[in-house]
Amino acid sequence: MKKTTIPVEEIVKIPLFHDLCQDDVLPLIESAHEKQLLAGEIFYFQGDTAESMYVLIKGRVKLSQIGQDGKQALIEVIKPTRLFGLVAMTSASTYPVTAQAAMESNAIYWTRIEMMSLVMREPKLAMNAMRIMADQLQEIQDRFRQVTTLRVEQRLANTLMRLAANSGKRVKEGILIDHILSRQDLAEMSGTTLYTASRTLSQWHGQQLVIAGREKVIIRNPHGLARIIEQFPG
Repeated sequence: MKKTTIPVEEIVKIPLFHDLCQDDVLPLIESAHEKQLLAGEIFYFQGDTAESMYVLIKGRVKLSQIGQDGKQALIEVIKPTRLFGLVAMTSASTYPVTAQAAMESNAIYWTRIEMMSLVMREPKLAMNAMRIMADQLQEIQDRFRQVTTLRVEQRLANTLMRLAANSGKRVKEGILIDHILSRQDLAEMSGTTLYTASRTLSQWHGQQLVIAGREKVIIRNPHGLARIIEQFPG
């Protein structure tokens, strides 16, 4: 276990430490460990014992899940300051998803035992963690509702708009979703097939709504995607 060397100024911005002053955060940082992975390496696999909770500091991490049908679904691509492996703070015994570095990534983490000890000393941590878990649960429920009630065009547009909000970067052509993103990734996140996602993106490319590259997407017309989301009945 490598102790973290990440500056405290970066760590205090993490939502887990909301409403905590720097002096309160210092002992939490001192107890944190650091993990650095290259693209493709794994933080933990689905089904592994939930031993640690992580906060992403640098890079991107893909969260994916294997369903009962044996098919893999990309759940989310997370950005810095986001918590993952939060189930280690609950009674859950295993991780429900696999966490894989999408690029060179750096995270800090605490073991379950360490985190429980910290929560006892700083109750605000527990409140922040509960709020974050509630937000993540609401996001999962919203996405499940979309899969069951929205058409493919709506789901794909929703996925792109959510990714743009989370990791969008303004460029000359529009809003670049700032990480490697294959069409298979988009299909899995939108609950559709690779063929349908590719066909839809190609149509939108022709309509100048997006620039759809091999592993990147630029949203040229976010208002146009918003209209697609709204125009079809659920």
